[in-house]
Amino acid sequence: MIEFENVSKSFWTGRTRKVILDRASFRVELGNSLGILAPNGTGKTTVINMMAGLEKPDEGRILRTSRISFPLGFMGGVITKHTGTENVRYIARLYGLDPDYVESFCRWLCDIEEYFDMPVGTYSQGMRSRFSFALMLAIEFDIYLIDEGMPSTTDVNFNRKAGSILRERLKNATVVIVSHQARTLEKFCRSAAVLRHGQLYMFETLEEAKRLYDYET
Repeated sequence: MIEFENVSKSFWTGRTRKVILDRASFRVELGNSLGILAPNGTGKTTVINMMAGLEKPDEGRILRTSRISFPLGFMGGVITKHTGTENVRYIARLYGLDPDYVESFCRWLCDIEEYFDMPVGTYSQGMRSRFSFALMLAIEFDIYLIDEGMPSTTDVNFNRKAGSILRERLKNATVVIVSHQARTLEKFCRSAAVLRHGQLYMFETLEEAKRLYDYET
């Protein structure tokens, strides 16, 4: 479960203060995947990062009682001067997992061959995406956080394998996905919310959320 209690978050843009959340309260229950609709620039990524614990609220508190993933594609915690092998084995130990299993899983899914034993900082953007996605899938979470849909690479075989694994995981897990497009949420969620003017308006169905979202955009 993730619960926001009177959470406020804003940023100073240099000219004005941009409000992301204004004393917002809502809850994400296990077994009830949630899609959040919001236009670009309204703070979707900030909300996801707050759920993951990567950003702190200005006011209020965020409660987490489940194992929550880092956002798909997030490279925080990965030390670029270390090799892929060193990184996955370190993170496996942080989560109390078998380093041998996590390494073999990531090697198989990434399929970047000798680059796995080279510093992550030498990877291309595509290899970094495959590496971070594989690392997230190597760890089973209760709640998966997705920003703007499942990331894809130019590697068709990787996309097929990773997509199949993620879909299998989501059969027994909960997902929170944020996007500016309703069709991105359709594959993952029944209930949805709309982020507007610092508030998260919750709806039981995606169709209800789309009506408000389409009315105001």
